[in-house]
Amino acid sequence: MECSEDDCDREADVRLHVPWAANRPVCAGHARALVQQDGVVAEPLADAEEWR
Repeated sequence: MECSEDDCDREADVRLHVPWAANRPVCAGHARALVQQDGVVAEPLADAEEWR
Protein backbone atom coordinates (compact mmCIF):
# COMPACT_ATOMS: atom_id res chain seq x y z
CA MET A 1 0.00 0.00 0.00
CA GLU A 2 1.38 3.42 -0.95
CA CYS A 3 1.40 6.60 1.11
CA SER A 4 -1.79 8.58 0.51
CA GLU A 5 -0.04 11.96 0.47
CA ASP A 6 0.22 13.73 -2.90
CA ASP A 7 3.45 13.18 -4.84
CA CYS A 8 4.72 10.46 -2.47
CA ASP A 9 5.46 6.99 -3.79
CA ARG A 10 6.82 5.46 -0.57
CA GLU A 11 5.16 2.50 1.13
CA ALA A 12 2.69 3.23 3.93
CA ASP A 13 3.95 2.28 7.39
CA VAL A 14 1.20 3.71 9.58
CA ARG A 15 -2.49 4.53 9.51
CA LEU A 16 -3.29 8.03 10.72
CA HIS A 17 -6.51 8.47 12.68
CA VAL A 18 -7.54 12.07 11.97
CA PRO A 19 -10.61 13.34 13.87
CA TRP A 20 -11.61 15.91 11.22
CA ALA A 21 -10.88 13.80 8.12
CA ALA A 22 -10.81 10.22 6.89
CA ASN A 23 -8.21 7.84 8.30
CA ARG A 24 -5.39 7.31 5.83
CA PRO A 25 -2.23 5.25 5.33
CA VAL A 26 1.00 7.25 5.18
CA CYS A 27 4.74 6.64 5.13
CA ALA A 28 6.81 7.14 8.28
CA GLY A 29 8.11 10.50 7.07
CA HIS A 30 4.67 11.98 6.58
CA ALA A 31 3.44 10.39 9.82
CA ARG A 32 6.19 12.13 11.81
CA ALA A 33 5.04 15.51 10.53
CA LEU A 34 1.27 15.00 10.58
CA VAL A 35 1.08 13.40 14.03
CA GLN A 36 2.23 16.72 15.53
CA GLN A 37 -1.31 18.05 15.05
CA ASP A 38 -3.63 17.83 18.06
CA GLY A 39 -5.83 14.75 18.01
CA VAL A 40 -3.97 12.85 15.27
CA VAL A 41 -2.93 9.32 16.26
CA ALA A 42 -0.55 7.07 14.31
CA GLU A 43 -1.14 3.31 14.35
CA PRO A 44 1.63 1.12 12.89
CA LEU A 45 0.37 -1.15 10.12
CA ALA A 46 0.71 -4.84 10.90
CA ASP A 47 2.40 -5.66 7.59
CA ALA A 48 4.67 -2.59 7.48
CA GLU A 49 8.43 -2.85 7.67
CA GLU A 50 10.21 -1.29 10.61
CA TRP A 51 9.97 2.47 10.97
CA ARG A 52 12.53 4.07 8.70
